[in-house]
Amino acid sequence: MMTPGLFHTLTVADTQPQGLYLSDENGERVLLPNRFVPEGIETGSTLEVFIYLDSDDRLIATTQRPRVQLNQAASLMVKDVNRTGAFLDWGLPKDLFVPFAEQKQRMEAGQSYVVYVTSDNTGRLIGTTRLNRFIKDEASANWPGAAAPYQMGDKVKLLIAQRTDIGYKAIVDNTYWGVLHNSQIHKAIRVGQKTEGFIRQVREDQRLDLSLEPIGHQRADSLSKRILQKLKDSGGTLGLNDYSPAELIEMHFGVSKRAFKMAIGKLYKEREIVIEENGIRLASEEERKKAIKHAGDKSKRKAKPKAGSEQKPKQKPKNQAYKDKTDKHTARREQPNDSKDDSSSSAPRKKTVYRNPKNTSGNTLRLKK
Repeated sequence: MMTPGLFHTLTVADTQPQGLYLSDENGERVLLPNRFVPEGIETGSTLEVFIYLDSDDRLIATTQRPRVQLNQAASLMVKDVNRTGAFLDWGLPKDLFVPFAEQKQRMEAGQSYVVYVTSDNTGRLIGTTRLNRFIKDEASANWPGAAAPYQMGDKVKLLIAQRTDIGYKAIVDNTYWGVLHNSQIHKAIRVGQKTEGFIRQVREDQRLDLSLEPIGHQRADSLSKRILQKLKDSGGTLGLNDYSPAELIEMHFGVSKRAFKMAIGKLYKEREIVIEENGIRLASEEERKKAIKHAGDKSKRKAKPKAGSEQKPKQKPKNQAYKDKTDKHTARREQPNDSKDDSSSSAPRKKTVYRNPKNTSGNTLRLKK
């Protein structure tokens, strides 16, 4: 069945004066008007077309690509408003109709709004600004035991839909809500903009925090490629380094200073660049070879022990040394003193007694009885 609002791959079945008739696997036919027929098309050829309803609510095909299709959201401009609703430009000869009942606020001609394309009870395609009926807050699994739809770092398609106090709300893959926090925004964005983003975090309540930059090592990899390209385009030098202001880095690359430092650190370790006082530059072939040789010599010196060096005895841990000392002292105290009874002992052991000397001066203070 040909569903209005979607793309279909159909076969050319017949040629008529008004255009081509296309059919699907079930034999259902639809007209492709002459103004949309590509040159050189023949009977039996296949063609990808978009199906929608004309002014008489009949199925019709077109090779034009609309800005949005069924079950998707987009920012569209209002062309006209009458007593029944608003008509939005979505790239086809027939405008997309948005009834007043589907408008969260009354639309005005010349203004753009984020709308979601759905169908009414008659099967007619309409738009709506009541997004919460179709966009979910929680990105949870579809059934118990199924895998979650997203993980940290996943690449997604975003539509910036609303400005909030903490950042922007965005529609993720036309299905879920996500939040772009102000701390994650390092380039200019606007409501209605389509862009690529990344899942920064899936919270415990299954809601999504988003990022415009790749996460972790992916961010450093993609940014380092952009920095290298910028260096090549600018003649091999760039007036940015670790100490450059964050605002200047955002202006050039649209990323945070921390991400920029990670990227140039990666390039420096790979001997691609040289970090200087006033910026960075591409490393020459000679500098790369010299750095690689120096690193190899350094690793050899660490691996080879010095001639004639003796290995130091392994020291016992402090607690073990204390235990050994205590055991030795205890054994000495518990050893019986048999020197007096043993007549065979040539040198009897003398016992040292420490006494407190008495004061014979008579001036010692005493307690009264």
